[in-house]
Amino acid sequence: MKNKSFLSGPLLGAAFLMATSAIGPGFITQTTKFTAELKASFGFVILISVLMDIGAQLNIWRIVSISRLYAQDIANRVVPGAGYVLSVLIILGGIAFNIGNIAGAGLGLNVLTGCSVQVGAVISCVLAILIFIFREAGKTMDIFAKILGFIMIGLTMYVAFQSHPPVKEALVKTFIPDSINETIILTIVGGTVGGYISFAGAHRLLEAGIGGGGSIKEVSKSAVSAILIASLMRLILFIAALGIVWQGITLSSQNPAATVFQSAAGELGYRVFGLVLWSAAITSVVGSAFTSVTFARLLHPVVSKRFREIIIGFIIVSTVIFLLVGQPVKLLLMAGAVNGFILPFALGIMLVAAYRKKITGEYKHPYWLSISGWIVVLAMTYMGVKTLAALTG
Repeated sequence: MKNKSFLSGPLLGAAFLMATSAIGPGFITQTTKFTAELKASFGFVILISVLMDIGAQLNIWRIVSISRLYAQDIANRVVPGAGYVLSVLIILGGIAFNIGNIAGAGLGLNVLTGCSVQVGAVISCVLAILIFIFREAGKTMDIFAKILGFIMIGLTMYVAFQSHPPVKEALVKTFIPDSINETIILTIVGGTVGGYISFAGAHRLLEAGIGGGGSIKEVSKSAVSAILIASLMRLILFIAALGIVWQGITLSSQNPAATVFQSAAGELGYRVFGLVLWSAAITSVVGSAFTSVTFARLLHPVVSKRFREIIIGFIIVSTVIFLLVGQPVKLLLMAGAVNGFILPFALGIMLVAAYRKKITGEYKHPYWLSISGWIVVLAMTYMGVKTLAALTG
């Protein structure tokens, strides 16, 4: 495949789908909150998380691609029944987080236009549904993710410039931090490649018919690009937030990111925040719905026959739940804890599958990738147990 096809085709579209799925309301809030806590040393967290994210992502995307099988089908071949467990966890987590994504989209339009959060949620729901009405929904989804991805990065870069950040300090502390917070590192990793997110792009490529040994280099490039796009957004947002924190401005505990944008660029900055939040939320709605329903294929044959219709139903159900009960905080917290187990569970299965010839054929999986993958499995398992213990204790 030539570079031109990468830039214009589903490979880059898959990268943006995964990246924008990761860049949701929680991503924005966590990044600004942790910047306020760690200040310039948060740069070190970003650096370590990028390395761990790439380790997880490359393993998953390569195995899914080389086998031409969805993650749940691979899981069932490694451990009979494991694919059903993985599918249920992904779908339940996807619904829980999509409620939060819909809420974030509603809040974004509330900031941008002044409409109520509920009206904003309904408008966002309709716009997300429109993507899957088109026959070429996959291509439409790719274009949508690319456009809003560029908008988010561009607008946040403007705010970062306006915040006058201490760039030299951030650069030094990225490599020589004042302190290392392992909990924050693992939280950021889980927020970037946890739950359904790490499978979004890989499953999108399968839907586009891309897979097998001949595409492994391009798939790897797409996987790394996805992490770099998401990490670029996190880095720019970190720099923007650092500039405000460095000036001694206290961020709002309820909406720290809004404080950053408004302090940097006034009323215009506040409106920009609304657009960035809406873009982050609506792309996460699309990515979560698409990926969750690809996992539902295993549960019943009707899912494949009515794929787009079920995605639309998934989005509508998430919106209705939000309108009726709001954001069920306990559900979102439990979903976050479950996410801490989904990544190591799924990644561990992929690492075992990498050496099963019945799944990958003659493909030779790099040992360095396996080692990096197992490091992520152990680290995320530890964090998942710790988080669940805190929630249930």
